[in-house]
Amino acid sequence: MGIDPGLEHTGYGVLQGGGSRPRVLEMGVLATDRRGELGGRLRHLHQDVELLLREVRPALVVLEDLFAHPRFPRTAIVLGHARGVICLAVAASGARMVTLAPSVVKRAVTGSGRATKAQVQEAVCALLGLRRLPQPHAADALALAYAGLARLRAVSR
Repeated sequence: MGIDPGLEHTGYGVLQGGGSRPRVLEMGVLATDRRGELGGRLRHLHQDVELLLREVRPALVVLEDLFAHPRFPRTAIVLGHARGVICLAVAASGARMVTLAPSVVKRAVTGSGRATKAQVQEAVCALLGLRRLPQPHAADALALAYAGLARLRAVSR
């Protein structure tokens, strides 16, 4: 399972790894009310992720590493809050968690660590045999799951 963390929108994607092409079991976006106060939004996100983890029961959760853009330091702080509650939910679920840098994930699905969101969407669509482009946050989460699965396969060889 891949999770693309965000306070307003958190993408998730669940893959089953058997065979030559992973199969998409589930994907979507969890959302919080941007007008709500931080604590309530974090509680809501935590509850939604906990519920999702109970339903899906993933063996592995791949979470995007925290990154900071020098021009937008507040974004990294807010993202850190969201990642924290997601990490807590994953730890409580007992699933194994790994984190990957955005550039590593982009390289795994597009061949370039500097790919755009649109390029990631297109690559995920092609790699997973989807009939239409997934929403950008869901596409990022599927890319995380795909990269994590590729790493597991490489390690088990």
